[in-house]
Amino acid sequence: MALRIVFMGTPEFAVPSLDALVQAGYEIVGVITAPDKLGGRGGHQILESAIKKYALGRNLNLLQPTNLKSPEFIEALQQLDADLQVVVAFRMLPEVVWQMPPLGTMNLHGSLLPAYRGAAPINWAIINGEAKTGVTTFLLQHAIDTGDMLLQKSLDIGPGETAGELHDRMMTLGAETVLESVRGIENHSLAPQPQNAALASHAPKISHDTCRIDFNQSALQVHNFIRGLSPFPTAWTILDGAQLNVFRSRVSTGSHSRHPAEIIDDRQTLEIACRDGIVSLLEIQIQGKRRMSAKDFLNGYRIKLKALGLPA
Repeated sequence: MALRIVFMGTPEFAVPSLDALVQAGYEIVGVITAPDKLGGRGGHQILESAIKKYALGRNLNLLQPTNLKSPEFIEALQQLDADLQVVVAFRMLPEVVWQMPPLGTMNLHGSLLPAYRGAAPINWAIINGEAKTGVTTFLLQHAIDTGDMLLQKSLDIGPGETAGELHDRMMTLGAETVLESVRGIENHSLAPQPQNAALASHAPKISHDTCRIDFNQSALQVHNFIRGLSPFPTAWTILDGAQLNVFRSRVSTGSHSRHPAEIIDDRQTLEIACRDGIVSLLEIQIQGKRRMSAKDFLNGYRIKLKALGLPA
């Protein structure tokens, strides 16, 4: 008898995983996603999640609970009589939800667990200069991202790759891993393996304040920080009193005798002094303007102060 699966997810990252299960013929008895929210121009447009749009297009049974502990939602979930729940980029589940199906609740995480447990594994892997990362499927338990692992697949991180580019590659790899994991659960070929807590590292949620660039670091650290936050939530600094978002950079050759954050060259690229080298800002966005190359920006903007702002 085919597995009855409830799928839980919200953003675009989750769509290929759900689609892989649908294309493989699994019975998706319910899709759980976030409630609609207001946004867009003026804040009055109703925004639907990527998973909701996919589910509606496939005529899948859709639930959008505001409270995952509400008796109404718990009863609706029980009525779906799922054998397995699959979670990809959703919010934290209460125990009454994740322990409900007889085969458990499987989650996809964007790292090689136990490395980078937490909300932002893709970002932190790049920020920390990792050369390799991957995805892991595991069974949920009480502590976040600590459950027994089912399957891992790794991939290399390019030296100039941004978080957005890595996200898109991991989205595809994640879908393959989810499908393979569900098949392994179905045919009992996967034996869950406990994580080694001694090897754990963490990837906490990133806030706007923590995205500010610190040019007191090395040029390579600054470069990794910029690409690890590109295109979202975006590394930033201060230029002439305005916020300057930075999307792309490169480590430049050569040395300097300047203080960190001083502008060395502002003709074709923005070359900035770091603690032990130079980083060139290649793609930027000054507050109130569109995103553009540094060259185009410098063609129409005369920099007043010859240094960028440092964090206090």
